[in-house]
Amino acid sequence: IGGVGKGHLVREIDALGGIMGAAADEGGIQFRMLNDSKGPAVRGPRAQMDRKLYQASVQRLLAATPNLTIGEGAVEDLIIGQDGSVRGISLEADGRTSSEPWSVSTGRVVVTTGTFLRGVIHIGRDRTPAGRMGDPPATALADTFVRAGFRMGRLKTGTPPRLRADTVDVGRCVEQRGDNPPRPFSFLNKRVSIDEQVMCWSTRTNEVTHALVAGDRHLSPVFDAKDGLGQGPRYCPSLDAKVTRFPDRTHLIWLEPEGLDSDLMYPNGIAMGLPAEMQEKVVRSIVGLEEAVLVHPAYHIEYDYIDPRQLRPTLETRLVPGLYLAGQINGSTGYEEAAAQGLHAGINAALAVKGDADFRLSRSEAYIGVMVDDLLQGVVEPAEGIAEPYRMFTSRAEHRILLRSHNADERLTAKGATAGCVSAERIAALESKMRRVRHGRHLLEAKELSSHEWGALGFEVNEDGVRRSPGKMFRYKGVTFQHLQNALPELKTIRPDIAEILEVECIYQDFIQQHQRDIALMSREEGLEIPEHIEYGSLQLSREEVELLNLVR
Repeated sequence: IGGVGKGHLVREIDALGGIMGAAADEGGIQFRMLNDSKGPAVRGPRAQMDRKLYQASVQRLLAATPNLTIGEGAVEDLIIGQDGSVRGISLEADGRTSSEPWSVSTGRVVVTTGTFLRGVIHIGRDRTPAGRMGDPPATALADTFVRAGFRMGRLKTGTPPRLRADTVDVGRCVEQRGDNPPRPFSFLNKRVSIDEQVMCWSTRTNEVTHALVAGDRHLSPVFDAKDGLGQGPRYCPSLDAKVTRFPDRTHLIWLEPEGLDSDLMYPNGIAMGLPAEMQEKVVRSIVGLEEAVLVHPAYHIEYDYIDPRQLRPTLETRLVPGLYLAGQINGSTGYEEAAAQGLHAGINAALAVKGDADFRLSRSEAYIGVMVDDLLQGVVEPAEGIAEPYRMFTSRAEHRILLRSHNADERLTAKGATAGCVSAERIAALESKMRRVRHGRHLLEAKELSSHEWGALGFEVNEDGVRRSPGKMFRYKGVTFQHLQNALPELKTIRPDIAEILEVECIYQDFIQQHQRDIALMSREEGLEIPEHIEYGSLQLSREEVELLNLVR
């Protein structure tokens, strides 16, 4: 859970009352802050989950949610009314949760099909209809989307093989330790649940690995999209794709335990679609994996997605009122991206039932806002739609210096409170935090010292007669909050988590203010509503612009 960009999404989900961060704090067995040595805008929290602990935590948190009724069953299809709007869902008799078909009547449905929409698993040239290994695909639902007139396409993703942990020689691999102390995802948590974090390891591919993959390329799957090559993720590609695109590089593999009591190892970075017998040769060519036993083979899965330009900013579809889409069905990839879209769609579906105003986040307010806007614009190639599964990165956000992972609650919790999705406990936690932040800001600016006085405290400052506050001292290279606290005892009352926030604010103050000025200038145009039935052809626009605007509508 998490990572660069993805970890920002988890913090934003938590700030809006979602449970992903809290469940990760309970289910996590190793925690790291990625890019910790880099600037604050690109630091991303990440944690390795124990699958059982994470699942149990989600179930517990759901069960404790007031006014939530959970019904379990296999959704067969949507119920569409005569007026073209959604009227409910029909569920099949699966022999486990129900012996008879049943239905739920509702005017709002959020669909989060993941990879199930006409999903096909590929292992070599073998094709198996499935939503994931062991589960059937959602075919009738996909047919309904086609009948409703949605523009659809095919995307693919992959998963690596699972290895028997006791057959991995971790002594030949590089240790990857967690942070000490681990930093929780949720703003409501001061610590994570685990006391002793597990070890992870890393290893790399080599020339032998690449030769095996290249030699067996003719056995790779034939997909439905892109002339048989499939539309896979560019930034988290399969091993087959890495070897093809970067034949001269070795590639990093993370070896991560699947749980505290699991005998499985997850080799993150070697998803592939080769036949199972060839996968074993590839895996055993890697240092530390020479004797590895594959418990489950890697596989690719290809599935339907719906062109997200057919969505409104609320993630409601334009073609079927009351129907909202979230996650991989919108062309994105990843748990965090799906969770963020699900929360955004769910909030808007609930507000629509109440007749309240839409919930929207701009690109300057949240990574969720960046992602929704990217998807609605067609992401990379507006004329063609989704060019690849969409993954969140900090580089996608123009104002990322404002969208730091540690200030997601400052940016979003008040908006969540207005929408009605945030608890009183979370609001109180934010208010308590902001009191400490304001107190810290006051201490950093209340007192100014001369150059001579700073020099007497051990700081190298220009003898220019300018008096400087502690906050201004961060502009000098090498000055940290720890240095200031050692020199000025009153600053020791500031907690470490608050000190981190204040240090970033002081160092990047000029950049932050410039971004805020840019946003103020742009917000006037960003809020302009285009009338639904405007004739674009009557305006002074190019033919291409008219075509794109009409296509989105």
